[in-house]
Amino acid sequence: MTTELITQDLVELDLVGTDRQAVLRDLAERLVAAGRVTDLDRFLADVEAREQQMPTGLEGGIGIPHCRSAAVTAPSLAFGRSASGVDFGAADGPAKLIFLIAAPEGGDEDHLTVLAALARRLVRAEFKQTLLEATDAAQLAKYVREEVTP
Repeated sequence: MTTELITQDLVELDLVGTDRQAVLRDLAERLVAAGRVTDLDRFLADVEAREQQMPTGLEGGIGIPHCRSAAVTAPSLAFGRSASGVDFGAADGPAKLIFLIAAPEGGDEDHLTVLAALARRLVRAEFKQTLLEATDAAQLAKYVREEVTP
């Protein structure tokens, strides 16, 4: 049985945190609770190390923090939406849509496939609008799965 990339419990429609670390911790805790990450601190350190190489903010209010980590048990995608926005280093300002991609240490291809699929969808206004307007976590997870799962 393969694990779904994103499920309802990995979606937060109203992130409380206002800085990158708080938001990443919130999303990472969801991955831990779902059994997809075994060591929260190690995973967050790996995400932060990746952020230090190059910010993961994209134009249009998007953040795609991601990493490969030995703490990850299955390729996973957690999603959070922030009303106030969170700084992920994009030139045009804070991210309102945040996708945390977690890949197992040996999972280069899966991680890049998800990243590429997500990037292609995020240039479409209708994809972003659906994410901004979603009111149901289960529906949002299903929509993202259908759009980005190869």
